[in-house]
Amino acid sequence: MSMSEAIIERQRLREETAPLRARILDELAQLPWDGLRYSHSIPGLSLYRVVEPAGPFSAVYEPSLSLIVQGSKRVHVGNQTLVYDESCFFLTALGLPATGQICEASLDEPYVAASLRLDLEKLRRIIADNDLQPADAPERDLVGVAVGAATPLLFDAFLRLISLANAPGDIPFLANHIHNEILYRLLTGEQGARLRRFALAGTNSNRVARAIAWLKENYTRPLRVEELAEIANMGVSTLHHHFRAMTAMSPLQFQKHLRLHHARELMLSQSLDAATAALRVGYESPTQFSREYRRAFGHPPLRDIKTILNSNDAAKGDSVG
Repeated sequence: MSMSEAIIERQRLREETAPLRARILDELAQLPWDGLRYSHSIPGLSLYRVVEPAGPFSAVYEPSLSLIVQGSKRVHVGNQTLVYDESCFFLTALGLPATGQICEASLDEPYVAASLRLDLEKLRRIIADNDLQPADAPERDLVGVAVGAATPLLFDAFLRLISLANAPGDIPFLANHIHNEILYRLLTGEQGARLRRFALAGTNSNRVARAIAWLKENYTRPLRVEELAEIANMGVSTLHHHFRAMTAMSPLQFQKHLRLHHARELMLSQSLDAATAALRVGYESPTQFSREYRRAFGHPPLRDIKTILNSNDAAKGDSVG
């Protein structure tokens, strides 16, 4: 699809989903809002409303599906930059460190988004029950994050799920059914093959996902790639190849992003100085930490944290849909 065709298609989707998005906004208007999130009791669902530009904020994105009801967002993962708006969904099939930014938002036109946590066990059951198998795909489609077309069917399912927040008595019976419907739409849609590969055990994607899970639990430890390859049950070169294809980073870069993200959280939440936070997340050299922190976030640690606190950044590392 050419650039002009993609623009036309996005506009078509925005127009087709406009009535559904308006109804979602009506449902959300009935819910309490704490300045960032809408309060509700629907399992696995997060609802956000942001009324001023926010970010860049770092987060470790868990497997999830995000839809923007109003506005747009820019996400950086490794060396990739993804931009999505009301015409797209943002899918992450495995936990990845990323940086996000909401460039435009106001009281009159707030950024509004919904994020649904992906249950990999549910995905596997739906794949088995419907005989959905992973398909071969070019390497560019192996990355663990993707942007896809937000169809009226997808927005309709989200509308019905969000509507349950105003009918809490229906949540125990209906929420799980709608959640399964959304997962089915994903698995059979344009990004379905990607998601099936990550969900099914035994694939290279699943093996790399095991390595990623280990890194997230052990990011403070010195990294031995040979040990990581054993955990993934892959050769070292094979692990490097597939890890980079899926995350747009090497294992060492991935670990660095995790360390920097957690150090930033520690400085914000516990008021730690940069040197202490650096040691806490596994750095041996505060100088190296400061250099890599500035490269990742644009400012040295002290200035970055002061900027966030002075701007009353409500997110503090939250992925904000």
